[in-house]
Amino acid sequence: MKRRTLLQATVATVAVMLSMPAWADSMADAKAVVEKYASKVSAWDGPTSGPKGAAGKNIVILAGDMKNGGILGVVNGVQEAAGALGWTVKALDGAGSIGGRTAAFGQAMALKPDGIIINGFDAVEQKPAMEAAKAAGIPMVSWHAASAVGPVPEVGVFANVTTDAMEVSKSAADWAFADAAGKPGVIIFTDSTYAIAIAKADRMKKEIEDLGGTVLEYVDTPIAETSQRMPQLTTSLLQKYGAKWTHSLAINDLYYDFMGPSLASAGIAGDGKPVNVAAGDGSESAYQRIRAKQFQAVTVAEPLNLQGWQLVDELNRAFAKAPWSGYVSPLHVVTSENVEFDGGPKNSFDPDNGYRDQYKKIWGK
Repeated sequence: MKRRTLLQATVATVAVMLSMPAWADSMADAKAVVEKYASKVSAWDGPTSGPKGAAGKNIVILAGDMKNGGILGVVNGVQEAAGALGWTVKALDGAGSIGGRTAAFGQAMALKPDGIIINGFDAVEQKPAMEAAKAAGIPMVSWHAASAVGPVPEVGVFANVTTDAMEVSKSAADWAFADAAGKPGVIIFTDSTYAIAIAKADRMKKEIEDLGGTVLEYVDTPIAETSQRMPQLTTSLLQKYGAKWTHSLAINDLYYDFMGPSLASAGIAGDGKPVNVAAGDGSESAYQRIRAKQFQAVTVAEPLNLQGWQLVDELNRAFAKAPWSGYVSPLHVVTSENVEFDGGPKNSFDPDNGYRDQYKKIWGK
């Protein structure tokens, strides 16, 4: 009997020892990803050559929803960059609905612009209008109109500007895994209206499960309706999962704009669980929550203002019939520990890598 007990204990010990390296490797890998993207961005790794700036262009920005901090940040960047070139900019707000975006696109076409910037909605949604713009010879560039970076020729997009969405998602999931000491219970928030949102959510789900964490629920709820849906949805999910819900992963900061009151009403502290992590975009409100440690711990921020400059540069390349730049903009894991650098005082990820001067140099300004 003693021999059997000893043998069982030995087998159990060996099993634990064999399992430890895999877990340790997963944790080390997750922490390495987070550390890589949490570091300061100070070197310019974008284009250094391209066509001189075109003169006298009139462009239209079609914004999916100006209430979205990411979209608004890009609009501001476009206006700043276009100003450096002396271009005229008209921003039209799709107001968060398909009908609103369709109407805005019709208005844009009536203005007969030299170029169009699609900002924050799926290109496929407005395919008929985009085909009409393509047929009219109007160059188009986009932000977050597809899940991949670069040209989307089937709908006439010269270049889609975004960070590497899959790396954004992976780094958000890795942070949650490491923060939960390898045992996260995650709820993922996404919006199936957007292909990029589904791709990001699917990547986060896969990463959490591959690492050995648990995805409690995959919630599909429209970004445009977060103010109405998130308070009650948060309460319902707390009642359903309780302490099992350790971390939230959302494809956008906007989901957390409306979670705080429900969490506070449930007696949860601003830095308590669930810990909220966003895989984009790095909105002003997200920075404020992270700095104050109030119901959001992390955003994987995009350099929204820089991306606005890149959109103008890509459109300028389209006007000159030059190739797109090939540039993939950097991402940044923003936490309370590093929130003050890389543009933190501005409540945005605005890297100190001289991008404004670099683009002006390319354009001859």
